Amino acid sequence: GSKLALWQADFIKKEVEKRYKNLSVQIKIIKTKGDKILDSPLSKIGGKGVFVKEIENALIESIIDMAVHSVKDVPTDIPSELDLAAIIERVDPREVLISKENVKLVDLPKNSTIATGSLRRRAQILSVREDFNFVDIRGNVDTRLTKFYQSSLQGIILAKAGVERMGFGDKISEVLSEDICLPAAGQGAIGIEIRKDDEAISEIARNLNHKSSQISIKAERTFLKRLGGGCQVPIGVLARVVNNKLLIKGVLSDLMGKKIIKKEVSGEPCNPETIGILLAEKILNSGGEKIIKEFE
Repeated sequence: GSKLALWQADFIKKEVEKRYKNLSVQIKIIKTKGDKILDSPLSKIGGKGVFVKEIENALIESIIDMAVHSVKDVPTDIPSELDLAAIIERVDPREVLISKENVKLVDLPKNSTIATGSLRRRAQILSVREDFNFVDIRGNVDTRLTKFYQSSLQGIILAKAGVERMGFGDKISEVLSEDICLPAAGQGAIGIEIRKDDEAISEIARNLNHKSSQISIKAERTFLKRLGGGCQVPIGVLARVVNNKLLIKGVLSDLMGKKIIKKEVSGEPCNPETIGILLAEKILNSGGEKIIKEFE
């Protein structure tokens, strides 16, 4: 029910109605656990699934025909009756810094306090600025920005896609390079989840799918699943298809960004799952297994 979720649902509604003139799409707002519990970090209240469980239940019960998600919120294991059938063309998946004085990350004062609840963002940023402190701010993009501007905090890290979709692109102080902070699996992408046995909706989803975005997302989600990490482990990944090659970079870190493993691989786009697993194995065999064990 957040403003961003409504923006995404409305975007898909318009895309469907543009292609199917005889169809009228109704939006049904479903409040999820993640929308309701705003005083705890995601890693404490159940991770990514808190934004999708109630929506998936409505899909299984045929209350709705199509679920629209931020792909980064969708767990790698989805109910067997459902299918993440389409990925809309992905927008820039990188992170942004918004700071009070429009200061870049490297120029923020020593011991600055930054708003982000994401362990992935914290760990990667600590590896380049170990003096930073972090606090969690939950809520919609606009709620978080309002809280930030009313606070004494020096900066806030958010996904570029959400900031721009909500019309706050002019507030961005810096787009963080992938070398500083790799995004979450699926960041910047909207996904459509449907019932596997619904042929009519499946055809609609196929017509909205963006092939190279789907290939990249499959590789990223397979990588994440093989590492076995959700919100509780700092994992970043970014895949893209370039010149008919699938390139994927991944990072795994301890909580403080002291032990950080970055690797990349490439391969044929027709095998995204294989490429994702290959990268995960490379990281696990380079000390990643030890880091994952520390979280168990």
